[in-house]
Amino acid sequence: MLDSIHVGMTGLLGYAKGLRVIANNTANLNTPGYKGSTLQFTDLFYANGGAAAAGGAPAKLGFGLGTAGSHVDFRQGDLRQTGNPFDLGVEGEGLFVLRDADGRTRYSRAGQFEFDGEGKFVSRTDGGQLVGVDAQGKEVGLSLAGLGVAAGKATDSVRFTGNLSATATGQTVGSVRVFDERGQEHLMSLAFTNTSAATPDSWKVELLDGTTSVGVSQIVFDDGSPTAATSRLNFNYAPPGRPARPLALDFSSDVTSFASGDLSTLAMVSQDGSAPGTLTDASFNEQGTLVATYSNGRKVEGARLLLARFSSPDAVEELGGNRYGQANGISWDTGAATEGAFGRIRSGVLELSNVDLSREFSELVVMQRGYQASSQVIVTANDMLQELFRMKAQ
Repeated sequence: MLDSIHVGMTGLLGYAKGLRVIANNTANLNTPGYKGSTLQFTDLFYANGGAAAAGGAPAKLGFGLGTAGSHVDFRQGDLRQTGNPFDLGVEGEGLFVLRDADGRTRYSRAGQFEFDGEGKFVSRTDGGQLVGVDAQGKEVGLSLAGLGVAAGKATDSVRFTGNLSATATGQTVGSVRVFDERGQEHLMSLAFTNTSAATPDSWKVELLDGTTSVGVSQIVFDDGSPTAATSRLNFNYAPPGRPARPLALDFSSDVTSFASGDLSTLAMVSQDGSAPGTLTDASFNEQGTLVATYSNGRKVEGARLLLARFSSPDAVEELGGNRYGQANGISWDTGAATEGAFGRIRSGVLELSNVDLSREFSELVVMQRGYQASSQVIVTANDMLQELFRMKAQ
């Protein structure tokens, strides 16, 4: 009977641990990135229960209930929109990689991030910095360092659209904006002179910087559209005090030459240069790349988020605070979003806890019944023991 009381006590202890695991899961029902756990039960050792009957095997009596640790369920939780562009979620097996204040590497599925006062991309909960990889594949701390200003870009191509009246003798297109390699803007113009008398449907094109001629070329139309050979005119433009560089004038799309009196609608619509710009926004695409947007309309890509994944649950150590670490000396695989099974990055969302409340309540009933049954075993064994004492006293 004493052994039965001991067995019942192991049941009470085991089911109490199970209840604690369920309580922890339930308490973290709304914790972003939380992964639920399940306690694993085992039976304890067995021993011979006395001499065997003639020709039979000795009885094997168990010593109760044991626990073999908890199993973490890494099944992905639902992704919920938050509206915060720096809240990130992973659709896949990857975990974010962070470095804490002591330089230790930690892993997490909780994507509550922000840029701090120093421009570092950190966790809002503990300040750990996100780890990324640069263009050379080297691990770096994700930050806005070096991305505050975008240098100007020289114009390589200017695109035009509109109709150049075939019956006009000349046309001047003004406000042709181009940028030099320092990002300084220059206003230029194009002077068109009808040369159809010498070459049918042709125009002399002169590029002017103020009153200074940059160069002269020719455009020829065939059935109202520029010929392939003259649809893109190339000049060498040397801004004052700067070396000459190629400048292309693109008439290949939506440029025509039909009769319309003296009215021409030809005008510049775009060019690929820009002035220097300041940072106005930062975001992450589904590849996990930091994209910086500037006041001049340019976008520059920075480092990519580094993701990690484990090959075995034995490699995972729960550290609390939605953080995991390497365990048992088993290394993790690292990579980037959209590569292999790491998954892709979703911006403006948070991964919710994967705890299934209905399942936890069902497990709660099971634990309660197991606890009650074990306690009843102890009560019954105690009653039998008391009866034995009474029998001996008589």
